[in-house]
Amino acid sequence: MLKFLKNWTLPLAIAAGIVSYAIYDNIPALAPAGPFLEKIIGVIQPLLLFLMLFLSFCHIEPRDLRPRKWHVWLLLFQSLGFILLAFLMMALPDFHGKILIEGAMLCLICPTATAAAVVTGKLGGDMPGLTAYTIIINMATAVLVPVFIPFVHPAEGISFFTASGLILAKVFPLLIAPCLLAFIVRYLMPGFHSWLLKFKDLAFYLWGVSLMLAIAMTTRSIVHSTTPAVYQAGLAAVSLLCCALQFWAGKKIGKRYGASITAGQALGQKNTVFAIWMGYTFLTPVTSVAGGFYCIWHNLFNSWQLYRARIREEGSRPSANSLRKGI
Repeated sequence: MLKFLKNWTLPLAIAAGIVSYAIYDNIPALAPAGPFLEKIIGVIQPLLLFLMLFLSFCHIEPRDLRPRKWHVWLLLFQSLGFILLAFLMMALPDFHGKILIEGAMLCLICPTATAAAVVTGKLGGDMPGLTAYTIIINMATAVLVPVFIPFVHPAEGISFFTASGLILAKVFPLLIAPCLLAFIVRYLMPGFHSWLLKFKDLAFYLWGVSLMLAIAMTTRSIVHSTTPAVYQAGLAAVSLLCCALQFWAGKKIGKRYGASITAGQALGQKNTVFAIWMGYTFLTPVTSVAGGFYCIWHNLFNSWQLYRARIREEGSRPSANSLRKGI
């Protein structure tokens, strides 16, 4: 049973998130608990992400967080893709399908998921390289979104510095803070740091719980969205296309530098909670649905990748019979 849970953590987390929200939504007696549950999740989920990142950063040497050549190409891909779509929106202000373009913009500029380092480690990739890119793309997002979004979707009272401050306020607690804490523990508390390194897979299971909560909230946003079905279907298709394109492009770029897995995760696995927040804050609630669908697509792909990696690992292990023959 434990082996089954370990092997299928992500699909089980996805299913548990969908089912748990479906149960809540279909039992009217649970409705009054909704605001309380939302507050609890709002506390638990960031805490889980903080702990997960802290444990992941404990395995990373600070000197390994240096820029890689593939970082430049991934940054150009995301930035130029976002900017080109912004110019397209400015050129076609009355385009009826502008929601779909805005959804694509969110999917492209959205930073790498904080959990991507955990998955990358499981797949045998370069965790420090991915972490360095996560920091870089978050900083780039804090500049590009406030510069271009006002031309696409003007909003009263949100200046460049206000928007950048809002984004950085979201980034710092769940990215920079656990990184700094991990490095402090590494150098000032080496005994405690060595003890933490024993829990190799704990960050992955923390992510499983966090993923279940994220999928539950994603299900809620999709189920209760007032977006017409045709636009929801369009945003689902756009987010799927963006997901496939970015995983493909990341792997293609990374392959040139021996970092196919890492670059694929850096470009394809997104901080979808952040994307949903950006949609609500800078665009429209309708657009944020794209982030919800992207959450489903990239986690399904990650589940498949981890399954393939496990099959390869099990296939490379010598069987008991072959070991006996060797003896």
